[in-house]
Amino acid sequence: MNKLLVIFVLIILDFITKKIVFNYINLNSFIPIIFILDLAHIHNYGISFGFFAGLIPPWIIISIASFFTIFIIYMMIQSSNEIEKWGLSLVIAGAVSNIADRALNNYVLDFIYLHYKEYYWPAFNFADVYITFGIFMILYQILKEFRKKL
Repeated sequence: MNKLLVIFVLIILDFITKKIVFNYINLNSFIPIIFILDLAHIHNYGISFGFFAGLIPPWIIISIASFFTIFIIYMMIQSSNEIEKWGLSLVIAGAVSNIADRALNNYVLDFIYLHYKEYYWPAFNFADVYITFGIFMILYQILKEFRKKL
């Protein structure tokens, strides 16, 4: 399947899920799904996990994220490894989706909230999942290449 098509579909999926959450879940509300998962409606004004919220203007975050995304696109074009290209494609889809969300709203909407007893993971969205899986794919490929050299 064409990587550009996959990137486009993933961005649309992230946009639709954020729109549904925005329209049907009240801001700062949590809806229990199972004992470790809630759906939430959180506005993240910072970078990952809300770090630096209110300290860095959105246009700076957008500019920096856009620069790195362009660099990742360049890396994907230059790569000759399919696993690495797919991993970079996932990272691109997540990055573009969150950049667009921030550009449109000055925040990123997060809605997946994992927790266990008194342990909580910061809320995240599908774009964050794409980025995470993409990074795991890239790390897998790096470790695979490293093992070949041993």
